[in-house]
Parts: sequence; structure tokens; C-alpha cells
Amino acid sequence: MDVPGIVRQIAISAVPLLIAITFHEVAHGLVAYRLGDKTAWALGRLSLNPLKHIDPVGTVLMPILLLILTHGRFTFGYAKPVPISPINFRNPKRDMALSAAAGPVMNLALTILCILLVRLVVFPLSELLPGLNRTVFVPLYLMLQAGVAWNVLLGLFNMLPVPPLDGGRVAVGLLPGRQSIALSRLEPYGMIIVLVLVFFFKVHLIFWPIINFFMSFVT
Repeated sequence: MDVPGIVRQIAISAVPLLIAITFHEVAHGLVAYRLGDKTAWALGRLSLNPLKHIDPVGTVLMPILLLILTHGRFTFGYAKPVPISPINFRNPKRDMALSAAAGPVMNLALTILCILLVRLVVFPLSELLPGLNRTVFVPLYLMLQAGVAWNVLLGLFNMLPVPPLDGGRVAVGLLPGRQSIALSRLEPYGMIIVLVLVFFFKVHLIFWPIINFFMSFVT
């Protein structure tokens, strides 16, 4: 086990991961707020303070354990879900789907932002000020690179069409009545289904070509 390498990976990934999951959750709450549900706002969850969104297992323990178990090749994490009450929506089925889609859309926006910062800021300034490369630009580059990987992974993973993931809730909102109800009934077993898909069917492997496509813009 390459312990120094894993520690280095955790150090590089910590800030981009916290930003990715914080903005992801806040996006859910903001869209819900605009559509009439103020639950997240009332509970103080429309905050960019990561401490409001950290889940001890999903944000800390699980990513570290996955890094160790996969020797630094794969990890994943999640935050405490922002509370949303569909009863407050004018069109609960549609508005729940829109609120769910907001998280992955935010991750796509953050991915594009990280790419632009690398291409338009880090690369040019590293050539103009090479003396700062080791102390400033290389660490910043590695964190933005991790930001691309984390945001693409988080967005793709959450769009798996299994409730309670965002993709499952979007599918529930788009499917006709009978199919929508049938899919929504899977929610209590959703995370078990996701774990089976990851560990037995290796579903996450289909993400790598897409992740590599976005990573090509920052390498």
C-alpha cells in the first residue's frame, strides 16, 4: 500500500470534494426555494459552509476507505442531503425532478469553471511567474484537476436512475404514472442497489471515458 501516495491524494482531493458536494447540495435547495419550498432555507442548509453539509460517513470515512481499498484508484463521497418537501411545490412531480437535476447541473458548471481556471489562469501565470510554480501553481493545478474529476464523477454517479439518487428522482418525475410509482418504491433499497451495481457490476467503469474526456482539457 502506497501510504504517502494515498495521504497526498487525500490532501489534494479534500478541498475540491468539499466544494463539489457543498455546491451540489446548495443547488438542490436553491432551485427548491425558487419553486416554492423553503425547507432547506428554514433549516439553514442554503449555506456554502461545508460544515453544514458534511456527513461523517459519506464525506469523510467512505472516501478515505475507498482510497485505501482501491490503492488510490477510486473513491467517492456524498453529503447530507438537503431536505426538500414536495408538498410545497405547485407541481410536485415536475418540481422535484427540477430540484434533483440541479445538483448534477451544478457539478457540470463547476467542472467547466475548473477547466477555464486551469487554461486561462494557471497555465499562463505559471509561464509568466515560474518561480511560483512549486509553491503556488502546481498545488493549485492539482486541486483544480481533482476538481474536474470529482465534479464529473459526482454528477455522473448521481444521475444513475435509481432513487434516492438525483437521476432516480428525475426519472420518477419524467416517467408516466404507473412506471413512476413503481420506480419511486425502490427508494428504501436504493443505496443497496447502488452498492451492488458498483461492487458486483462495476457500473462506475462506464464513467471513466467521460471523466477522461474532461480531464483531457487540463492535462
